[in-house]
Amino acid sequence: MIHWQLIRRGIVNQRLLDVMEKIPRHAFVPPDCRKHAYEDRPLPIGDGQTISQPYIVGLMTNLLDLQGDETVLEIGTGSGYQAAILAYLTKTVHTVERNLSLARQAQTTLHQLSIANVAFHTGDGSLGWPDAAPYQAIIVTAAAPEVPNPLLLQLADGGRLVIPVGARYRQNLELWEKKGENFQHRSILPVAFVPLVGEQGWPEDKWF
Repeated sequence: MIHWQLIRRGIVNQRLLDVMEKIPRHAFVPPDCRKHAYEDRPLPIGDGQTISQPYIVGLMTNLLDLQGDETVLEIGTGSGYQAAILAYLTKTVHTVERNLSLARQAQTTLHQLSIANVAFHTGDGSLGWPDAAPYQAIIVTAAAPEVPNPLLLQLADGGRLVIPVGARYRQNLELWEKKGENFQHRSILPVAFVPLVGEQGWPEDKWF
């Protein structure tokens, strides 16, 4: 996985590679999917949600340019795999999940792996988590129709936001950076994510 899916595609951040090699990806997928855990594809984790393919996890994490002392916000806890990777690369992780059963399972998995610097929250991730803002990095693991303004407001100066933006079949991974009162952003590559459901995302019954 590390060589063929990450290094050969240009991800050479050694801290990130070491963490992704260390964390047992198979612990974050259902038992019937564990033989596929290290393959180059997303996998179902229940309730219509997925764990992203290793390359996308690595790419999105790499774009955050983490140095180790950041407070990071993750929107969409899912299986907890992305949160676990962030936990090894940063000081504190706040992760928000709207699905209570997924959040509880992710919390159990991280506890079993002795990862203790992740704070779990349930709620509308499209609104961020203002109680712990500002964040030096924000990562969103579900697709929004446009970048939610609350997330931009919760970025620290110099902070980075990585988020997939678009409709069901037309999404792009975007990187936003806060520069004083302004934001710079660029499109990275086409992606396919489940929807970000919420007040600043997609309505629960509407996903085009």
